[in-house]
Amino acid sequence: MKINVHLTPLSADELYFTGKTTVVIDVLRASTTIITALQNNAKEIIPVATVEFAVKVSGGMFGGQTLLGGERNTKKIEGFALGNSPFEYSEEIVSGKSVILYTTNGTKAIMKAKFSADLFVCAFINVSSLARHLAELNKDVEIVCAGRSNNFSMEDSVCAGKLISEIEKLNENVTITDSAIASRALSKSFGKSIFKMMKETEHGKILIENGFEEDIKYASKLNSTDVIPYFTGNVLKLMQVEQMAVESSAEEVQTD
Repeated sequence: MKINVHLTPLSADELYFTGKTTVVIDVLRASTTIITALQNNAKEIIPVATVEFAVKVSGGMFGGQTLLGGERNTKKIEGFALGNSPFEYSEEIVSGKSVILYTTNGTKAIMKAKFSADLFVCAFINVSSLARHLAELNKDVEIVCAGRSNNFSMEDSVCAGKLISEIEKLNENVTITDSAIASRALSKSFGKSIFKMMKETEHGKILIENGFEEDIKYASKLNSTDVIPYFTGNVLKLMQVEQMAVESSAEEVQTD
């Protein structure tokens, strides 16, 4: 099992991910918000790469079961029902709804990896659950750090390093690339106090300036859920570990 980390989304084009197992990380805040929305029984998250496409897609859906969510440079987009704070995606608001989501970094990274055979979303809040599944899957993994405006971000790389360390505890046959080694080292150095680390990052400081310090605190809660978002049919669906184990067993039976 080989693990590679893309420290920014610029390091590979869309076709690179064809047939691969991929994890997208955007801790502040798209990954955390997506996981939270699915935990709160959103029907699905439809990630999009542009605001214009978000509006276009929403125009073709009816019945009041669709919400437009997202942000541009931390601020909610005018005309959208929701921004990108996980606190906005409560069960009361999102349960049973399809959420069309655009964010400055996270949803773009997800769409870049859309040709992956398996595509998951990770944040600190679900890192151990996803690590267990990937260790059992025992396939090569590409981790994509969404970064900020196509630049390196500390929080995403530290989360990637944390994910790698958790996988290594569970699977003895792991090899990692140089970028993965760097991410793991960053996690060991800066991951002891996740909240403190994120408050001091560039993105964290901007969020605090805009009144979102509670979002950072929420995003720093390690393993607060076992929910794993899984990309299928151009949407992100909730897939829990138990459910994936059942499906994996069924596939093995069919193969036999």
